[in-house]
Amino acid sequence: VQLQASGGGLVQAGDSLRLSCAAAGITVSNYHVSWFRQAPGKEREFVAAVRDRVDSTFYASSVKGRFTISRDGAKNTVYLQMNTLIPEDTAVYYCAARRPFTPSDKWPYWGQGTQVTVSS
Repeated sequence: VQLQASGGGLVQAGDSLRLSCAAAGITVSNYHVSWFRQAPGKEREFVAAVRDRVDSTFYASSVKGRFTISRDGAKNTVYLQMNTLIPEDTAVYYCAARRPFTPSDKWPYWGQGTQVTVSS
């Protein structure tokens, strides 16, 4: 199983970015897929998730209304559209996947991370 995260970059506050998580070895429509992030000196935190089969989505309160997670089954890819970025969004962003009905704190599959830097 491979998850390939991409799309990060250096942007200014107020800008937008779209992150991609391309999967190989699993079908993303059959898995829960989440985005997490880790800022320097901080613990990794949950950002957004999309459930298997149905498009139920969940967001951290800090990004709700600004970020949108979506899934393209044909491309086997999950996206994170990030709008109105703020400096506090600066972090390495990781995508992760787990099978349904497995513990919500156990994510066996991880992408390699993509850096997002937001300047003020």
